[in-house]
Amino acid sequence: MFTGIIQGLGRVAGMDRSGGETRFKIRPDFALTDYALGESIAVNGVCLTVETFGTGWFTAYASGETMSVTNLGALGISSVVNIERALAVGDRLGGHIVSGHVDCLAEVLTVRQAGQSRIYRLGFPAPYSAQVIPKGSVALDGISLTVNDCGQGFLEVNIIPATQRETTISDWTQGRRINMETDVIGKYVQRMLDPWSEGRPKGTPSAITPDFLKEHGF
Repeated sequence: MFTGIIQGLGRVAGMDRSGGETRFKIRPDFALTDYALGESIAVNGVCLTVETFGTGWFTAYASGETMSVTNLGALGISSVVNIERALAVGDRLGGHIVSGHVDCLAEVLTVRQAGQSRIYRLGFPAPYSAQVIPKGSVALDGISLTVNDCGQGFLEVNIIPATQRETTISDWTQGRRINMETDVIGKYVQRMLDPWSEGRPKGTPSAITPDFLKEHGF
């Protein structure tokens, strides 16, 4: 489990490709000590397992499945990545609950300046729209962000100067593909409500009302 609060940046120091799989060697640009074999570290929001490590570096394996559903395949030697270690019990939960399991790839559609901030609009597969709500949380390349605006197949986030400086967002340009993880709580709520939504003709009023939710303990 992660929080989406990026601890620092790192660089890809090595890549050992085998078919669709890749073993990465990552060098954090900040002090990252006390590694443990098998611990989880999020790289661009992707939960990876530490296989080996040394002073100032660690290696992690990405399976063919991971490479196919994330943007790790676009990385090369010296690529910059966001890094976060797994949440420890008792740590502050400064962002939101992030699993490190990427749902889909989003694409940067537009970037516009808003004072010292930048507003990014991203497009993503429409089926995930129900899991994205205004003022809700989303993880983009592992960064916990608040959704400013959203609709069918798109969302907007406002990026403050500190986040621009401390993450890879400063390099995001139109067309960039971003790892996206929707809010895990929203996923569970959607799954729990699915049995009452299935089979309803398109366009008919939903049977899920405030009274219905109260009756069923929500």
